[in-house]
Amino acid sequence: MDMGGHGMGMGMGPAAAPVVRRKHYMHMTFYWGTQSEILFDGWPGARGGMYALALVAVFALAVLVEFLGSFLSARGRGVAAGAAAHAVRVGLAYVLMLALMSFNVGVLLAAVAGHAAGFLLFRGGLCGRRAQVEDGAKDYHAATAAC
Repeated sequence: MDMGGHGMGMGMGPAAAPVVRRKHYMHMTFYWGTQSEILFDGWPGARGGMYALALVAVFALAVLVEFLGSFLSARGRGVAAGAAAHAVRVGLAYVLMLALMSFNVGVLLAAVAGHAAGFLLFRGGLCGRRAQVEDGAKDYHAATAAC
């Protein structure tokens, strides 16, 4: 018996097209480069402008996480507003963590710079009011969450 697949109806006729799969490699170590996938399949792609936009988005996301952290540390907020802000802050922090899992050094630097800028703006006193250290606490806390 011939088991070579000739004439046996194995689906190898002219109607069966081969399946072409795109090889997908995910970096597992930090690397430099503009060809990366951050958060979504195919984004930002191979164009440098989209990569720069992705870095700006990561930077803004880190600043927003710091803003929400200062919003939570400000006194006089209601329980419902504090719980909502905490839920949004944690959700955005997880999204930022997923962006960092692209292992792209540019994304890491944008996130660290965003956290630093957010801290300086909202907790460090650059928005008009002086930063304060709470009595008995060792952590820095901002007097306000808004400029």
